[in-house]
Amino acid sequence: MSAQDTTAGAGLLANIRVIESSLLGPGHVATFFADLGADVIKVESPSGDYIRQMTWPMIGETSLLHLHTHRGKRSITLDLKTREGKELYKELVAGADVVVEAMRPGSLAKLGLGYDDLKAINPKVVFATLSGYGATGPYRDMPSHGIAYDTWSGIVQPVTDDEGFARIPPTMPNVGINVGPMVAAMAILAGVVHAQTTGEGCEMELAQSDAAAYMDWYRIESERAYLRPDNEVTGNASDDYVRRPAGLAGMWEGVRYQLYEASDGHILFMASEQAFWRNFCAGVNRNDLFERWPGSTYADHARGNTELQRELQQIFRTKTCHEWLDFANEHNTTIAPVNTPANIGDDPQFQARMGFYPTEQLGCEQLPLPVFVNGDPLPCPSMAPTVGQHNHEVVIDVLGKSEEELAALQACGAFGPS
Repeated sequence: MSAQDTTAGAGLLANIRVIESSLLGPGHVATFFADLGADVIKVESPSGDYIRQMTWPMIGETSLLHLHTHRGKRSITLDLKTREGKELYKELVAGADVVVEAMRPGSLAKLGLGYDDLKAINPKVVFATLSGYGATGPYRDMPSHGIAYDTWSGIVQPVTDDEGFARIPPTMPNVGINVGPMVAAMAILAGVVHAQTTGEGCEMELAQSDAAAYMDWYRIESERAYLRPDNEVTGNASDDYVRRPAGLAGMWEGVRYQLYEASDGHILFMASEQAFWRNFCAGVNRNDLFERWPGSTYADHARGNTELQRELQQIFRTKTCHEWLDFANEHNTTIAPVNTPANIGDDPQFQARMGFYPTEQLGCEQLPLPVFVNGDPLPCPSMAPTVGQHNHEVVIDVLGKSEEELAALQACGAFGPS
C-alpha cells in the first residue's frame, strides 16, 4: 500500500501543539510531530525562513528542502521586536505543549522569550533547543551547516581528486543534520509524556554534532576499547582475535560478507553465519565449497580468501539481482539488493512499504515518515506553507481574536510591515 492511499494513523498527536522557531534544516525536528498529526505552528520573521531559497533542487521558486522540512505545518509571521508580536508569541505558547528553538541557542532568550520567560506563562511547556554544536563547549557560537557535524564526528573523511585537491566525498549521507532532529523529537516526546504525568515541563538542549557522533557509536566506542591492553580487548574468535579496524573498515578483505557483481548490477552477500553459508552452497549445488571452507559458526567473513572470492565472483555473475533475491528467499540465505538514491523508488520492497507522497499534494514527490499504525501508513500531510500563510487562521482560530483585533494587530506591525 502506498503512503498516499490511506488516512489511518491520523491524529496520533492531534492533541499536541508545537510552536516552532527555526531556520533551515533543524526545523525538521517538528516535522516528525506534524507527520504524526500534531498542530505545528512555525513562527517566522516577516521576511520568512530563507530555507525556501536554499540549495537544490528548486521546485519552481521553492526548494525541496522547504517543501519536505515544513510539510504539514502552519506559518505565521511575527515581528518579535515589537511588543505586540512578543505578546502574540506568548499567547501561542500559553496553549502549546512544545516550543522548538531550532537555531542558535539563546536566540529566543535575547528577545525575552526564553524558557524562564515562557514557563512562567505555561509551566507544562517543553522547551527544546536544537543547534549545530550545542549550547556549551568552545564551538557553541560558531555558525555551521550540513555536513560540518559529520566531519566533526569523523563520519566523513576527505578524498583527493586527480589534481591533488582535497574534496568532500561525492556520495555520502547527511547524518547529523537528519539524525539530530530525530533524536530531538524522541527526547521532546519523552518531555511531553513527563509533563502530562507530572504537570511540569522542562528545558532540553541538543546538538546535531552530538547526534552524528552518537550514530557512529560503534566505531567511536571500538576505538576507545582498543586503547585498552591486548589482553583485555581483542578481535573476534573466528578471526584469530586480531584487533581489526573499528566498524565496517574491518570488512574490506571479507569474502563471505562482501559486494558481488550480478549479471545486471550488484548484490550484497552476508553469509557470515555458518548456517547461511551452508544453505547458499547447497542452493548453488556447490557443497564442495562448504566442505573445503566451512568456516566458524558466527562472524566469519572468510577474510582474505581470494580463491573462494573468485569462485563466488563467477557464481554471482550467473544470475540477475532479482533472481538472487528469489534464491535467498527460497534457500534461506543472506543476499540483499544494492540500490542507489536514483533507483530505490523502483525497488518492489520500497514500493510495497513506502512509496512517495504525490507531487499534487506536496509540490514534489516526498518520502513518508516510515511508521505504520494498525497496519496502515500515515496520511499525507499538507503542503509546506508560504510565509505567513496562516496568519489569519492562527490568530482567529487558535488565539480566538476577533477580526477587529486582527486588523489592529496588523496596523501596529505585529506581523511585519503592512
